[in-house]
Amino acid sequence: MSRILLAPMEGLADDLLRGVLTAIGGYDWGICEFVRVSANVLPAKTYERICPELLNGSKTAAGTPMRVQLLGSDPFLMAENASRLVTLSPAGIDLNFGCPAPTVNRHRGGAALLGEPELLHEITSAVRAVVPAHIPFTAKMRLGIDNTSRAVENAQALVAAGIDELIVHGRTKVDGYRPPARWEWIDRVRAAIDIPLIANGEVWTVEDFRNCQLATGCADIMVGRGAVADPLLARRVRGEATSGWDEIRPAVGDYWLGVRKKVVAVHAGGRLKQWLAMLRRNYPEAGELYDLLRPIKGAADIDAALIAEGLLTPERLAA
Repeated sequence: MSRILLAPMEGLADDLLRGVLTAIGGYDWGICEFVRVSANVLPAKTYERICPELLNGSKTAAGTPMRVQLLGSDPFLMAENASRLVTLSPAGIDLNFGCPAPTVNRHRGGAALLGEPELLHEITSAVRAVVPAHIPFTAKMRLGIDNTSRAVENAQALVAAGIDELIVHGRTKVDGYRPPARWEWIDRVRAAIDIPLIANGEVWTVEDFRNCQLATGCADIMVGRGAVADPLLARRVRGEATSGWDEIRPAVGDYWLGVRKKVVAVHAGGRLKQWLAMLRRNYPEAGELYDLLRPIKGAADIDAALIAEGLLTPERLAA
């Protein structure tokens, strides 16, 4: 059976949203937001802050394994940090060679390294040396910086360095998140390596999921923004019966309660509105709620609005 995996989404899917999405269900495992490795060996609390699932056996509350992703360009420091991470018993370790964010790329991180296959190999080999065989070790890459000419070479460098599986996002760094994803190039990479490849990019619907499988030759698919826009997508792919907004609605309240505990009040509303803005793609009810909350600035006023809409109770809010 195909595996459905939850993608790492910096600035979008933190532990709160990962918890909500995996509670709704359908995911085999996922990857947390990246841990940036730059100048030193990070303390355990840094990993636990970015991936609190480490404090729960590296699983979300619903029991979905969550792997930890490292981002950096120094082989020695990446290996030293991976060695520290191993002591925290992660469900897996992933290397980020796909982030297209300019702030990351300016510091030689993420997709900016895709012009240097030798460095990809050096980093990955160094990390491989400290990750024991029982911990899954993967890498996630894009197809290149501004073209796909080195996609196969980069993938082969990572495979030669000892990763267990490769995840390929079907876009270049310059592509950003603009459609379409280049699924045909994922297929070319898959055909050129001898380890399992997981396809990623532009999967928003069950039809997209099936088309991605056909175009890439990959049974396993990683879903990112499509999972945020439709939390029921993984279960729909599996053929499970769902009841639409009625299942999403209580999750919105759960998410807000988590945000209120974690995020300072002045920023809390933005987090909820960001998710509702994406949910609008599939759920008109989310659009109505977004329109209601959009002009409301204060977190306490959002509390009141959600209580009035029946998404929260005063008792739950006070608990």
